[in-house]
Amino acid sequence: QVQLVESGGGLVQAGGSLRLSCAASARTYAMGWFRQAPGKEREFVAAISWSGISIRYADSVKGRFTISRDNAKNMVYLQMNSLKPEDTGVYYCAADTSRRVVVTTTSSDYNYWGQGTQVTVSS
Repeated sequence: QVQLVESGGGLVQAGGSLRLSCAASARTYAMGWFRQAPGKEREFVAAISWSGISIRYADSVKGRFTISRDNAKNMVYLQMNSLKPEDTGVYYCAADTSRRVVVTTTSSDYNYWGQGTQVTVSS
């Protein structure tokens, strides 16, 4: 059983930055960030493999968001720059314990989820 706890969300103006953190209670393999806006389905944001070699981003965040991890601390981060109002939503950290070498963007491939942290970007 892996517990995930997100932090770092908040209210920021458009063009601002936030850094989300996800603390895992145990070693994980591939890690991902997903988000869900009000009235919309949960969508993929970014993912990183254990080695950090395999990284993927949603097209909507490429060039603005950066995912990283510190395996010694069981931490994953999401640096979000140039935030837009459409980035608003609840951001979830997720763990894929399948030892997949190439990360996946499919939410059902992740078997542990955090409670989420709210990100609100005002215009």
